[in-house]
Amino acid sequence: MSFPRVYHGGEVSTDGAPPFGLTAGRAASRPRRGAQPTPAHSRPLPDNQRLRPIPWAGSPETCWRLGILQTLDDYMSTFRRGGPPPAAGVFADEPEPTGSVELDAAFAALAEYLADRDGWTAPAWVSDPARPAYGWYPDVPPSLKAEAERDSPPAFKTRGILITSLSLNRA
Repeated sequence: MSFPRVYHGGEVSTDGAPPFGLTAGRAASRPRRGAQPTPAHSRPLPDNQRLRPIPWAGSPETCWRLGILQTLDDYMSTFRRGGPPPAAGVFADEPEPTGSVELDAAFAALAEYLADRDGWTAPAWVSDPARPAYGWYPDVPPSLKAEAERDSPPAFKTRGILITSLSLNRA
């Protein structure tokens, strides 16, 4: 399983390959003269793209943006290209533990939420009772906590993750 990584300068690689010129902390060697690197955004995605946790660094709120929302973007891209069956494949394999109970619960909640919304069967790992969070408001400002408590989708609320109706909207 490949892992998205955050590189110096904040660049994120979701396909496991570092952005051109970057490695895990040092400059990459240049390609042969005349060879052009293939940008990550133009590489074809595999038909059955798998959920990939990222090496967690920073607060759970930062990791919410880098992990959960990136996974949502990957899912939606796959869904637009092939519909529910290939998109469900994003969640086919259970992700490795992140080291954060909140994030582990959020991956399960996202899979269950999308399965319910888009009409596919959530994978068995989603029901793992070891994936709870208790009263986590990821990326929710204090002024919107009451809205999050009221409007959080059931898949998130039952795991103790409270989000607003706009938390999963992506531009």
